[in-house]
Amino acid sequence: MARATLIGFSAVAMWALLALFTDASGLVPPFLLSAITFTIGTFVGLAARIVAPPAATQAKIPPVVWLIGIAGLFGYHFLYFTALRNAPAVEASLIAYLWPLFIVLGSALMPGERLQWHHVAGAALGLLGTVLIVTKGGGVEFESRYAFGYLMAFACAFVWACYSLLSRRFAEVPTSIVTWFCAATAILSAICHVLLEETVLPTNATEWLAVLGLGLMPVGAAFYAWDYGVKRGNIQVLGAASYAAPLLSTLVLILTGFAEPTLTILAACVLITGGAVLAAKSMLFGKRAVAEAGA
Repeated sequence: MARATLIGFSAVAMWALLALFTDASGLVPPFLLSAITFTIGTFVGLAARIVAPPAATQAKIPPVVWLIGIAGLFGYHFLYFTALRNAPAVEASLIAYLWPLFIVLGSALMPGERLQWHHVAGAALGLLGTVLIVTKGGGVEFESRYAFGYLMAFACAFVWACYSLLSRRFAEVPTSIVTWFCAATAILSAICHVLLEETVLPTNATEWLAVLGLGLMPVGAAFYAWDYGVKRGNIQVLGAASYAAPLLSTLVLILTGFAEPTLTILAACVLITGGAVLAAKSMLFGKRAVAEAGA
């Protein structure tokens, strides 16, 4: 389980590159960017199938799995882009980042899972740290005129949490199916682009490399790693640890010169790291973990 949890957390680490690569991709509109990057993400899955072909199986994939996967990947991005179009980015992003907390709380409904106080406390600390990161220590204002955008952001968080939790209910379905989820999301994003946006492509090699980076990692390999992690790892720990994504993203921007280090970031680092360790208390310091370490 620990190995699968670490693989799942590698998705969080890859999502930390999302802001950097998105900023470097130029003025490509969101649905077009989604269509291109999910197409690349599809080829990531196809390449993995060539290197390590999935085990042959006679089991038919239930239709509900297709619905969960496509609604999860495309639905999340559609709702997130809609939220950003109809509400201020800070407030919309903050609401959208309720999904790790929803995962931790919703895990209590999963077969074989047991929600404990340190899971909830760890997720709450992570949420507080995320508030500091997103607001940069400033205030948050929720205005009624942006109610639709706020609702879309909340729906976005709910959809991703449901996708993650329901994926665990179908743990027998191989992760290779994410290839087709990415392909469907690319097609639906392309349709939304044609209907809602004007075409603006990257203008130079740097922007194209940024788009390629997005498709290979945050919008590619990350979804395969996340699927494996939520199906076979500790989902409560993954949920709480997911709050590290905005922190790691900010640290990447600092290291690349796009942001400046501040005391607010330091405080967020302490809160998010402490929350993740608290949520993982049983896995890190429980009797079983200690026994395995001794062995």
